[in-house]
Amino acid sequence: MEKMDDNSSNGSPEKEVVEVESVTIRFAGDSGDGMQLTGDRFTSASALAGNDLRTFPDFPAEIRAPIGTLAGVSAFQINFSSEDIHTPGDALDALVAMNPAAFKANIGDLKRGGILIVNTDNFTEKNFQKAEIDSNPLDDEKLRGNYQVFEVNVTDLTRRALEDMDLQSNLADRCKNFFALGLMYWMYTRPMEPTKEWIKQKFGNRSEIVEANTRAMEAGYHFGENTEAMASHYIVPEATYPAGTYRSISGNVAVAYGFIAAARKLGLTLFWGAYPITPASDVLHELSRYKNFGVRTFQAEDEIAAVSSAIGASYAGALGVTCSSGPGIALKGEAIGLAVMTEIPLVVLNVQRAGPSTGMPTKTEQSDLLMSMYGRNGESPVPILAASTPSDCYDVAIEASRIAVKYMTPVMLLSDGYLANGSEPWLIPAEADIPEMKAVFREDPEGFMPYDRDPETLSRPWTIPGTPGLQHRIGGIEKQDGSGNISYEPENHDHMVRLRAEKVAGIAKDIPPVEVMGEDSGKVLVVGWGGTFGAIAAAVEALQARGASVSQVHLRYLNPFPANFEEVMRKFDKVLVPELNLGQLVKVIRSEYVIDAISYSKVQGKPFMVSEHITKIEELL
Repeated sequence: MEKMDDNSSNGSPEKEVVEVESVTIRFAGDSGDGMQLTGDRFTSASALAGNDLRTFPDFPAEIRAPIGTLAGVSAFQINFSSEDIHTPGDALDALVAMNPAAFKANIGDLKRGGILIVNTDNFTEKNFQKAEIDSNPLDDEKLRGNYQVFEVNVTDLTRRALEDMDLQSNLADRCKNFFALGLMYWMYTRPMEPTKEWIKQKFGNRSEIVEANTRAMEAGYHFGENTEAMASHYIVPEATYPAGTYRSISGNVAVAYGFIAAARKLGLTLFWGAYPITPASDVLHELSRYKNFGVRTFQAEDEIAAVSSAIGASYAGALGVTCSSGPGIALKGEAIGLAVMTEIPLVVLNVQRAGPSTGMPTKTEQSDLLMSMYGRNGESPVPILAASTPSDCYDVAIEASRIAVKYMTPVMLLSDGYLANGSEPWLIPAEADIPEMKAVFREDPEGFMPYDRDPETLSRPWTIPGTPGLQHRIGGIEKQDGSGNISYEPENHDHMVRLRAEKVAGIAKDIPPVEVMGEDSGKVLVVGWGGTFGAIAAAVEALQARGASVSQVHLRYLNPFPANFEEVMRKFDKVLVPELNLGQLVKVIRSEYVIDAISYSKVQGKPFMVSEHITKIEELL
């Protein structure tokens, strides 16, 4: 490292370039170290390099955890490949640890022989105490026997690269993540130019910040190029994609775009009523940028006001959507029941997180399926859909909007923290790819009754208030069938409860059958829903390649289930249901179909690894 300044580009040591199929990297440091930004920039560079990729940002649960502690570790994982991949990867090929806490929290995931890069400037006695480490782990010879260890004084080298600039020391130190980024750009042959352009756009009005970050990144790149310690670097060839225009997209951005596309296709204004909550807030932030597409965003004072405003917007003829995460959905429960009773089109987006109560706000979990199905007073059925990948959030948002408007019902759309923050390449669709759908409003007063029903869908008419001759009232008290007048008649209440349930159940005729990935009968069927798709698919594909009798079904529609779901399950000897909860879908399958499905649960705030599924499936085989 001392010789870095002595090596010119002409005199740098010869470097071996190794071609590899895929790489999994994790950047880890304190929440103030810019690890999310670093990972995001590396992701963009990998997308532009033409690789397939999946990411997993992992945020600290405590907003202001003490610096250097385990609770404050922030990490960003990316798996990029020349082949089609489904997950951000299991074991790490490379770990960048900016402090001892990041090292301790993540070293267990680095594969034997993997690359470990540490910022030695932060490996001090004080930081060892904060990370609850007894002695310097870099002094352990076993570490060097297990990994390729590169000790880099990142902070000091960053300062040296910026020493002729008139910057405060803390401002210079904040550029160290760009040094680490530049080093990894060299290590994996990523282009720097897109990030340089991004820095100019991001900090364009502060020329000293633009220069400092650019210099730091270049210094990291040239350090890798010139240091003798790093004898080789790697290249991952481009992946092969179907023709089209692609971009990297996260689940939260994709779901925002999906609702915009749905509203435009339906010919409606999109009204978004939400109260900020992790990990759902970014959807509100994203949508607030698109007033030019007729989007109206409202940041409410609480969750009840948020959902109530969306119901009011739908009553007035807009596509009303509300968004939250677990605890906020619980607060919305009464108003969702109101939407069931009034039969108003409403979409409720639930970006699930680990619970109960405040739980672990930044960690992922499939915590709310049963609440979505049963967590309201009275008989209050709603259709439920779940997205399976970040880009799938776009398509499911459109489908949820279609069902809500066609069947005049609130719809629950389930995402989760893993999908919301993760990203992948997305083929930007053409407008013609969006299914045809149109909102229809009742305008003819002849024979109008607010609870008259379409014989096919059982939906009531959607009437904009103020339409001449179509004055009516709706509310939360039970309605007389047809007229919509308040009714306490026992027989009418029984009829209306069953009618609303029948309407939701009838949606099964309007959704596609489940698709079996693999043989349509055999020894083991793995049934999943939501963000578990990638890990399950990778495991099933790996086992199928070995000749194992295993297939996969992944559910988008959770209420009602697709019409052929039971028939498919009964063709297999065993049904395995992996979930990031204590077996919520399993309970529903057992009660609905009396099938002894096998639960495979994990509630650690972390997604499944591919290897975990392989091990479990092999047990059943």
